[in-house]
Amino acid sequence: MQGAQAAAGSASGLDVCIDRSVRHLLSLQAEDGYWWAELESNATMAAEHLLLERFLGTTEEEREQGIVRYLLGLQCEDGSWPVYWGGPGDVSISTEAYFALKLAGVDPESEEMKRAREFIRSRGGVGATRIFTKLWLSLFGQFDWAALPAMPPESILMPVASPLNIYMFASWARATIVAILVVWAYRPVVPIPDYAHVDELYLDPADRRSIPLRRDRQPFTWRNAFLAIDRVLHAHERLPWKPLRDFSLKECERWIIEHQEADGTWGVIQPPSVYSLIALRAHGYSMDHPVMQKGLNGFLGDFALRRGNTFSVQPCLSPVWDTALAVTGLREAGVPADDEALVQAGRWLLAHEVQSLGDWALTVPGIEPGGFPFEFSNELYPDTDDTAEVLIALRLLDLRGKDGPFHRSKVWLRAMQSTNGGWGAFDRDNDDEFVSRIPFADFGATFDPPTEDVTAHILEAFALDGTPPSDEMMDRALDYLWDTQEPDGSWWGRWGVNYLYGLGAAVPALVAAGVDPADPRLRRAVRWLEHHQQPDGGWGESCATYEDPSLRGQGPSTASQTAWALLALLAVEPPDHPATVRGIDYLVRTQTDDGEWIEPHFTGTGFPRDFMLKYHLYSNYWPLWALGRYRRLRDGNPIHLPETDPLG
Repeated sequence: MQGAQAAAGSASGLDVCIDRSVRHLLSLQAEDGYWWAELESNATMAAEHLLLERFLGTTEEEREQGIVRYLLGLQCEDGSWPVYWGGPGDVSISTEAYFALKLAGVDPESEEMKRAREFIRSRGGVGATRIFTKLWLSLFGQFDWAALPAMPPESILMPVASPLNIYMFASWARATIVAILVVWAYRPVVPIPDYAHVDELYLDPADRRSIPLRRDRQPFTWRNAFLAIDRVLHAHERLPWKPLRDFSLKECERWIIEHQEADGTWGVIQPPSVYSLIALRAHGYSMDHPVMQKGLNGFLGDFALRRGNTFSVQPCLSPVWDTALAVTGLREAGVPADDEALVQAGRWLLAHEVQSLGDWALTVPGIEPGGFPFEFSNELYPDTDDTAEVLIALRLLDLRGKDGPFHRSKVWLRAMQSTNGGWGAFDRDNDDEFVSRIPFADFGATFDPPTEDVTAHILEAFALDGTPPSDEMMDRALDYLWDTQEPDGSWWGRWGVNYLYGLGAAVPALVAAGVDPADPRLRRAVRWLEHHQQPDGGWGESCATYEDPSLRGQGPSTASQTAWALLALLAVEPPDHPATVRGIDYLVRTQTDDGEWIEPHFTGTGFPRDFMLKYHLYSNYWPLWALGRYRRLRDGNPIHLPETDPLG
């Protein structure tokens, strides 16, 4: 039953809704003070974990059968597995899931496997899958290693100043690539039983031995240049003499070991962690080695998802992000600045300040470490977006000891601003798009350029701290946001779906930085929001907008996306604006009696198009944030503007 339907439009109904949400969110706080819930992605997490343990030789029957049940539970009626909930089936994800199930002993003649097989073949079979899927098949002799694009380990030796070096890639891609350099050099193959082979997924047997890497029509492009280099590297690989191979492998090994995090993972994300374990195993590390044990235990610890009789792993962990956003949502909802639960959360955040130099320091030398990570333990990769949201949350808390981290974080953020005025997530000026043209890069984002949403969050954090718009850093950030506004008035969202997320970040930031709400560019944003409001009063947008931008603003209403739209409207319109009132009414009407909102849809973004996310707390703190801000503005006691008392 949905809770406040009878009094949806009344002040008392709003108060009941907010109080219920506050109680629910506080009940989810961990004993140590943080908030954290599942970060859901797609079936590749479970499938690749099963394959990883088969490769490492660490399979446990109960865990593997838990993965089998998890995968079968995610399968769609057409036999496929999608990138996101409700999305179309994906041939690469489906192939990995099918192979994992077959390797685990699922009867290939079962109805589930027949449907999966039919779907995969109808979409082109293995020949239509991405490079990384073919790499997984190669590890078990189901694809020819020689057909994969060349990734020689000598690449690790390219200096930072060279035209193509590992630090030109995004942090997540960089750590994955270094591991793959080792894997490609050894080309390991783990024998599997005949029953697990997937010959039936090939429409043409030749697809097992070749990848049709298409050239660009224009003769002189980075893509064509890299394809030519790939042919040269393959020819070189056939030579018996490789004078730098051993040294290169040792350098890759050193880099991998140095970048292992305290929790045992690499970057505290799944892709580099999986490939680093495979690389070190191929390099000769036994599973008894402390590095290997620590790495596998990282997956079997916080990353693991054990629900009933199923097992899977998460792609990443989001406690710092979740905690910062929960704190701001609770403060907007009226929880006092000195509330014990919030003060405990603030202390937990302060304890996770990054105090070590990471890869970012190679392009930003001479800057003291600072900032905050996304995860429990990520000393090497603080990110600018989390740092901004932590600063916004800490500003709202009556908390001693925050001045030092505040200062260090602001200095670090200033240094991380890119040349074009925006901010990327993990590096400065990591915007060389040509790295995405290497033949191996057919999945996910390979570089980390400045984006609208991250820039907006950082601009807002500085504005709330009193940095004037005339400050050169602020002026450049403002120019960046105006330059990236879409002609229709919206902003693209890199880390959330999609234009609604961009608007929810950009509009409040611009107003906080002193832009007049009557500015014609902001009026275009308001018209966009009014035009895309759903008949039920909410807002929604599909992950499909990354593939087809013409779908922007279209999709079933969700609580989190409605909250983003409301935060944008509340920044420029009075709280009694008709669209705002309808949006608030939608949130009040759709709340459950338990104080939460049901949201099956994915509204988070990992890699646009390829890897979408569902943050299981988004449907809790974002709606609370919007409802609380609406009530504060209606009652005349806001805390989210530079001139207001943040502890009020």
